[in-house]
Amino acid sequence: MSISTYGLQDIKKEIQHLPNEQVAELCLRLARYKKENKELLAYLLFEANNETAFIEKVKAEVGFMFSQLPSQSYNAAKSIRKILRLISKYVKFMGSKPAEIDLLINFCNNYLQYTDRKASYKPLRLILVRQVQKTATLIKKLHEDLQFDYVQDYNTLLDESEKKFSWFFKNDFLL
Repeated sequence: MSISTYGLQDIKKEIQHLPNEQVAELCLRLARYKKENKELLAYLLFEANNETAFIEKVKAEVGFMFSQLPSQSYNAAKSIRKILRLISKYVKFMGSKPAEIDLLINFCNNYLQYTDRKASYKPLRLILVRQVQKTATLIKKLHEDLQFDYVQDYNTLLDESEKKFSWFFKNDFLL
């Protein structure tokens, strides 16, 4: 015997018929089983009302993690991937494209500041390339007014990257 899974719409309809106390019990029970569920619930309850402060906290945490980066390329790449997983988790919690762009640009700036310019380790280089490409794709999806705000930061990022790394060519990433 297996438990059948229901769609989100079915669950939503069923939750609407439950009293508030029972919904609270279900949320707490759900939070008990997975750390990520607990983190999401904590974000929604305590942090979601002030997204800019939360973004600044994430930026500070990312900056600290970058400052602790190991000097060996292989270990640095592993640590940077860990930072990216953390950013992805927080972006998923927020569900905001502008916040994601802001965090990715901050990530890339930290990458420029803390990684070794002589590093020829290809996986380490590809991390920056992928994040720049992802940022460009996200900017293109925004409304024109919002695009203008982020294009300047993005172009500055491209200029800095080309200055620091001989293998980075900004013409490949222009919007």
